[in-house]
Amino acid sequence: MDDARAGLMTVGDQGVSPLRLPAFRRFLLAHLISAAGSAMAPVALAFAVIGQGGGAGSLGIVLTANTVPTVVFLLVGGVLADRMSRSRILFLGNLGAGAAQGAVAVLVATGAATTASISVCACVSGVSSAFTAPAAQGVASRLVPPGQLQQANALVRVPRNAVKVIGPVIGGFVVALAGPAWALGWDALTFVVAALLLSALRLPGAVSPGGSGGLVADLRQGWAGFKSRVWLWSYTVAGTAVVAAWLAGYQLLGPIVAARSYAGAGSWGLVQGAFSAGLLAGTFVCLLWKPQRLVLVSVVTSSGLFLPLAAMGLGLPLLWVLGAAAVAGAGTDVAIVAWSTAMQQQVPDQELGRLNAFNSLGEQIAIPVGYLVVAATSAYWSGGHILLVCSAVILAAGVANACVRDVHRIRRA
Repeated sequence: MDDARAGLMTVGDQGVSPLRLPAFRRFLLAHLISAAGSAMAPVALAFAVIGQGGGAGSLGIVLTANTVPTVVFLLVGGVLADRMSRSRILFLGNLGAGAAQGAVAVLVATGAATTASISVCACVSGVSSAFTAPAAQGVASRLVPPGQLQQANALVRVPRNAVKVIGPVIGGFVVALAGPAWALGWDALTFVVAALLLSALRLPGAVSPGGSGGLVADLRQGWAGFKSRVWLWSYTVAGTAVVAAWLAGYQLLGPIVAARSYAGAGSWGLVQGAFSAGLLAGTFVCLLWKPQRLVLVSVVTSSGLFLPLAAMGLGLPLLWVLGAAAVAGAGTDVAIVAWSTAMQQQVPDQELGRLNAFNSLGEQIAIPVGYLVVAATSAYWSGGHILLVCSAVILAAGVANACVRDVHRIRRA
């Protein structure tokens, strides 16, 4: 009787669509609205820095100021995600990010923006991300049945990726025609609206009170769980190199190379749009394909990030760069959905915030170093040469991680 009941529960989980759940729809809508602004933000921020006379060095400082607070506060955010209401954390985090982007928009619109002032606002936004990222990873497992986790993870990314397809293109032309302040102001508004939607989100399930030893004890328990899972820490170590090389090459050098070798903001918006189109295609792949070896699939597909960096580094025509960006985007989204599903299935809910925080910390800790190294070497090496080095780092890290035996062992629950 117990076996039959378990079978019925599994069938029931598989038959329930996440879209039929009101709380999940609210969470989905908040993601869509936030993405409608965030899709334009990278183009606007890059050309806001360039517009006030900055180059690779100034943009590197701004991006570093955004990343360092995230790294510093990420573990605290992971503990709070396991202790407090995740919907409240998401509300406050989005509100803080909206305030930071609004301040940047005002500074740029009034002509008062400097590298220092933009960096301060980027720092506030980075602190917000440190608290919202671990909390967001644990929402789907509270809202949908276990059998629908991959579908839910993919559905959350459908509207975000759909907006990202046209958002960067629109953002590029908005920046070119009206200036970056308008795109940054729109981003701020969408953060505030998303925060209001998330404030009314009620997540089922009890919140873990944490250990009696407080923050330090919770972190020790989380670290013990993290290092006991070889597939988790090996993926994190490889991700340290992959994420740093990708963001330093794509986010920092990408706009600079586009301004010098292609057609400026418009062409860079097209590249980001192609990457987002790939993300959307990857999302639909995840709705249809349920691979068994989730971690291995994530390792292999994320390695495709080397393609657009190599294309730009070699100075290939824009059409080739767009194709490479689309392929990389598709692989990235498959990797994200597969990894999120693996984490939600393999890690208990009461540890999910902390282990996600350790994973994110490991992947992001080298990003400031990558930004600063690229900014410094740009004075001696051409942007093309640096992009080729970044692409080689990504490919080498992926191959090394695929050789870890435990990565092959983790299968879909």
